[in-house]
Amino acid sequence: MFWFWKKLGNILITLFGVVTIIFFLFNILPGDPAQMMLGQNENSEQLLALKKKYGFDKPVFNQYLYYLNDLSIISFHSKDPENISFLKEKKYNYLNIFENKNSFLVLKTPYLRDSYQKNGVSVIEIIKNTLPNTFVLAFASILIAVFLGLFLGIIAALNKNTWIDYLIQVTSTLGMSIPSFFSAIIFAWIFGFVLSEFTGLNMTGSLYELDDYGEQMKLQLKNLILPSIVLGIRPIAVISQMMRNSLLKVLSKNYITTAYSKGLSKYNVIKNHAIKNSLNPVVTALSGWFASMLAGSVFVEYIFGWNGLGKEIVDALNKLDVPVLIGSVLTISIIFIMINIFVDIIYTWLDPRTKNNF
Repeated sequence: MFWFWKKLGNILITLFGVVTIIFFLFNILPGDPAQMMLGQNENSEQLLALKKKYGFDKPVFNQYLYYLNDLSIISFHSKDPENISFLKEKKYNYLNIFENKNSFLVLKTPYLRDSYQKNGVSVIEIIKNTLPNTFVLAFASILIAVFLGLFLGIIAALNKNTWIDYLIQVTSTLGMSIPSFFSAIIFAWIFGFVLSEFTGLNMTGSLYELDDYGEQMKLQLKNLILPSIVLGIRPIAVISQMMRNSLLKVLSKNYITTAYSKGLSKYNVIKNHAIKNSLNPVVTALSGWFASMLAGSVFVEYIFGWNGLGKEIVDALNKLDVPVLIGSVLTISIIFIMINIFVDIIYTWLDPRTKNNF
C-alpha cells in the first residue's frame, strides 16, 4: 500500500511540474495567441473579445489557476456566464457536489480545453486522432530495436574480440552518435527520393491517407517502414551494447561453469541460464528508451509527415497553441510513468531479490 501511495504522489508531482513549466514558459515568450488566432482579420474589438473569451486579459497567475482548475477532477466554477470558469454542460462532464449563490463545486473529468487554432476542436479529440499513430510508430520501432539489438548483442558476446564483435561495436557507436532528425533526413532522401523507384517508398506519408480519388482513407503500411527504422536506430545500438556487456558478465559467473561441468551443451547453457539473467539491465533501459522514442518521434514524425502526436506538438509550438501542447506533453508524461511502473513489475519477475526495493 505504501508503494502505491508513493507512486501516486510522484505521479502527481511530475504532472504538476510539467503543467507549471510549460504554462509559464509560453506565457513569458514573445507572441500573442489571440493575434495568431485572428491572423490578418484582426481588429481591436475582435482582439479584445477573443482575449476575454479565453482569459488572456487576466494576469498570468490567474490564467494559471484557471487552467489548474480545469485540469483538476474537483473544481470550482462560477455561475456568471461571462466568467471563463462558467459551468457549461457541453464544456464539462461533471457531477455537482455543492453549490452556493455564486459558484459550484463539482466532480468532473479533467478538461484539457479546446485548441486555439482548430476552430474549437477539443484537445482530447486531437489526442485521440493522433496518439494511436504515434503508438503504432513507437511499437514498431521498439520491436525492431529489441529483436535486432538482442540478436546483435548475443552475437557480439559469443564472438568476443573477433572482427564480428568489433564491427557490431563500431556500428553501435555510430548509431548512438547520430541524432534521429539527421537520420530521418538522410533516410527520407536516399530511400524515399533517390531510390524510390526501387524501394517503392515515399519521403512523407502517414498510416492512413486518402486514395487517388479523395473518397476514403486507406491503410498505407509502407509509410511506416522508414520512420520506424530511423526511430529504432539508437535503441538498437544501446540494446546491443548493453546485451553484449551483460551477457559477458553472466557468462563469467560460477553457476555457468557449473552448468558446463554437468554436461550441458553451450546452446542450452546460453538459452536456459545466461540470456534470462542478462536481460535485467536491458529491460530497465527499455522504459527510458520507449520514452525517448516518444520524444524523438516529435522530429521524426514532422520530417516524414507522419500524422502523430509528435507532429501535432511541433505544429502547436509554431502556432503557440498552448492547450494542445500541454495536453500532448501531459499524455506522453502519463504514458512514460505507466511504462516505468510496468517495467518495475517485470523487473521483480526477472529478479525477485529486488522486490523489497520498490
